[in-house]
Amino acid sequence: MKKQLFLYLFILAVVMNVFTYKYFTSKEAAEQKAVKESATATTENKAPEGNITTDADVFSLDNNDRAQNYLFESYQVKDVSQFEEKVKQALLSYNDNPEGNKYTDQPKMGEQKYIINSIKIINHRWIIANYSNGQLWGEVLLKYFVDDKGAVSFEIMNSYLYPASLN
Repeated sequence: MKKQLFLYLFILAVVMNVFTYKYFTSKEAAEQKAVKESATATTENKAPEGNITTDADVFSLDNNDRAQNYLFESYQVKDVSQFEEKVKQALLSYNDNPEGNKYTDQPKMGEQKYIINSIKIINHRWIIANYSNGQLWGEVLLKYFVDDKGAVSFEIMNSYLYPASLN
């Protein structure tokens, strides 16, 4: 009887070892598969990030054929980049005003005047720009017009000054 008990215990130990070995080898294979899948998913998720820039460039005069055609036909613009530079310089020239750039839609506060820092020409009619006085920051949406003589004028559509706690 003692021999049979040891035989059963031996067979039980062998079976448990086989199942344990099978469990751990399949677990390792599953973990390796999961790592490969997550690495693949990560690289797939990074691919659209390159498209974010491309999508944002849709709202740019450089990539807007209809706006360019409007400029070519209405204002006889020959080079879009020169036209953009002309509009940007016209807007930035107001930064020299001692009271600050009037197209920020913000009055001068103390010694600090509001000036426009960067500009993006969206199409043949709109500009978005950010401005600051060194402490507070804001953004402004402008309409721009070019007259027959080539002079550029601006009109404020909307302006937003971020609260000091967000700066």
